[in-house]
Amino acid sequence: MFKFLKGVVAGSGTGLKDLPYNIGDPYPSAWGSWSHFRGTSKDDGSPVSIFALSGNNAQDGHLAAGRNGVKRLRTVRHPNILSFLHSTEVETHDGSTSKVTIYIVTEPVMPLSDKIKELGLKATQRDEYFALGLHQIGKAVSFLNNDCKLVHGNVCLASVVVTPTLDWKLHAFDVLSEFDGSNESASGPMLPFEWLVGTQYKPMEMVKSDWVAIRKSPPWAIDSWGLGCLIYELFSGSKLGKTEELRNTVGIPKSLLPDYQRLLSSMPSRRLNTSKLLENGEYFQNKLVDTIHFMDILNLKDSVEKDTFFRKLPNVAEQLPREIVLKKLLPLLASSLEFGSAAAPALTALLKMGSWLSTEDFSVKVLPTIVKLFASNDRAIRVSLLQHVDQFGESMSSQIVDEQVYPHVATGFADTSAFLRELTLKSMLVLAPKLSQRTLSGSLLKYLSKLQVDEEPAIRTNTTILLGNIATYLNEGTRKRVLINAFTVRALRDTFPPARGAGIVALCATSTTYDDTEIATRILPNIVVLTIDQDSDVRSKAFQAVEQFLQILKQNYEKTNTGETGASGGASAIPETAGLIGWAMSSLTLKGKPLEQAPLASSSSAPSLAAAASNVATTATEAPSVKASHHTRSNSDFTDPPAPPSPTSTDGWGDAENGISEGHESDKDGWDLEPLDEPKPSPALANIQAAQKRPVSQSSRPTATSSRPKISAVKAAAKTEDDDLWGSIAAPPPATTSRPLNLKKTVQSDDEDPWAAIAAPPPTTRAKPLSSGRGRGAKPAAPRLGAQRINRTSSGM
Repeated sequence: MFKFLKGVVAGSGTGLKDLPYNIGDPYPSAWGSWSHFRGTSKDDGSPVSIFALSGNNAQDGHLAAGRNGVKRLRTVRHPNILSFLHSTEVETHDGSTSKVTIYIVTEPVMPLSDKIKELGLKATQRDEYFALGLHQIGKAVSFLNNDCKLVHGNVCLASVVVTPTLDWKLHAFDVLSEFDGSNESASGPMLPFEWLVGTQYKPMEMVKSDWVAIRKSPPWAIDSWGLGCLIYELFSGSKLGKTEELRNTVGIPKSLLPDYQRLLSSMPSRRLNTSKLLENGEYFQNKLVDTIHFMDILNLKDSVEKDTFFRKLPNVAEQLPREIVLKKLLPLLASSLEFGSAAAPALTALLKMGSWLSTEDFSVKVLPTIVKLFASNDRAIRVSLLQHVDQFGESMSSQIVDEQVYPHVATGFADTSAFLRELTLKSMLVLAPKLSQRTLSGSLLKYLSKLQVDEEPAIRTNTTILLGNIATYLNEGTRKRVLINAFTVRALRDTFPPARGAGIVALCATSTTYDDTEIATRILPNIVVLTIDQDSDVRSKAFQAVEQFLQILKQNYEKTNTGETGASGGASAIPETAGLIGWAMSSLTLKGKPLEQAPLASSSSAPSLAAAASNVATTATEAPSVKASHHTRSNSDFTDPPAPPSPTSTDGWGDAENGISEGHESDKDGWDLEPLDEPKPSPALANIQAAQKRPVSQSSRPTATSSRPKISAVKAAAKTEDDDLWGSIAAPPPATTSRPLNLKKTVQSDDEDPWAAIAAPPPTTRAKPLSSGRGRGAKPAAPRLGAQRINRTSSGM
């Protein structure tokens, strides 16, 4: 029977070898006769604390008190009471003597006295932390006295331990017992193990063993006295030696002094209830206590209160003790974000606190929460993550990025919000280096292909910038297949000047990727056209790029002549491409600067996106006037073209009228554009053929009967000439019979009839005059102004 009861109290373990924990190094101090050890779990290596109490035989009084403490600790649960995990009792024999040891396993903690020395807090920060700790211990004591009708009996500095998150917890329940004040017939000690308590910690009635007076006192009388002893030891910095030292109030804060004196009242009935102590707003209301308290009841706050709190939190955290912020506030914040109770601004505070951690601690304490947040459907959380990706992107492993982060981030490429699409694009500058080749080629490039024809000009520009930055992470085959088409066919022909400039710079930055044939036949012809671009910045970049690529060809030619193996690309680069990564990042953050100063500036907020869009609209508005000026200057010389605009459609190069078949949009990554459907001639021959075909549609003024065949010939030539340089800057060919009006209008002189192109042939019969009775029906001009021509014009439109 005794063994059964001992097993119930001591736990399921039958011996030390069966204890599922490893016992480590001891702490220098512990309560009473207990020893406090560090420990770890044998299952997962998680840290724990192990308390051990030894006695010579099973009937030892200390062991009886220890068993009482195990039982009480196992059954009493509260956030500010030490959490019980496991216990066991081991009996060992050494010759004729036996030794019994009780082991208690709890959550990892360390003695409060040791933690205070370790933190080394001073002045205000120390007082704020003490206020937080006393508030927690006060709640634990109030719970025992008022809710459970239990008396701890020995509240002091040694009975308080501290968790890794710097929470104070009450333990040492060996003396704990029920308060039986309502039992008038009881005459013995109410606390059977009160002899374990030091005399200096006992109130006068307990020293005299006046249990009658104790039972007539309120339940909190003994523990209120102990709480006063704890306050003295905290602010004096030393353990209480004798009761008379409690009169020394030099170190006690003035706001706490009245309550301290009431806790230590000589009359038990007049001692302050610990629940009343917690209502001392003057002492317990400080930044640290208020912040932690708000986090503890976060679920009870509305969205406005949460938003206001988290926006102020980064500044408040600067004023709090750094160690407490990292060990207490940071875990609370991470947990609230992970479980959805915190608002999006909390992520900014989390990352700021995380920046104070070491790289290893950041990966353990902050990064797992961030990875989980990428799966959130809250758009505000997603925006905040993308805005701060540069602060934590480097800390994530390639496997985590490729498997857990990118699939969620990629949904932003197709988001209806242009702001979110741009943030997703920018984030790839940090995440792309950690993606696998399969993800880069099979997924990311497809999204970038669509973004390069996005309706927002800033997004199109940043897509080109990004592609130039991540080109080094693509394999050689992908680079050969994608880069030239992306930079020349789309970027250099964009209506947005910064997008054309970005295409030039991206080509220069990736110059080592191209061989001599590609430079001479595909790159230089497209760049040379931009030397007469309307935008001065684009022209400047075009001239520099031409010089760079010509220098590359010249160097390779000289190496070939001297017998050396020619390099595939050049080593020299223009200054703008010396640091493309840095240039791209700065362009993503510039705001409010004109296009002349920041030609590749992209928007980092919704207003700036709108501004970029307005610039595109301005460019599109001014384009017709520029074209008109060119035609006015030279009506017959079509070899002096205007600055090359991009296609007028919003989807870039997806329309057939732009010389690219729509079928290519779905091929692989979107840039696999085959120049011709028929066998492709040599590049030199193709350019000659294009030059020969071009004047056919513009060299002479076509008549009304011959304009349609020439237009169809031009359209057929555009579909079969992908490398047609002039086609990219020419006006789109007409698709219907109503468009010859516009085409003819641009090449007609002032003395020609603008309606001749759509005029009907003269009537074969004589029309009857409208007003023959008045004698005016036979005018010679009547056939030219007749109703037949007006009707035919309106129907033709």
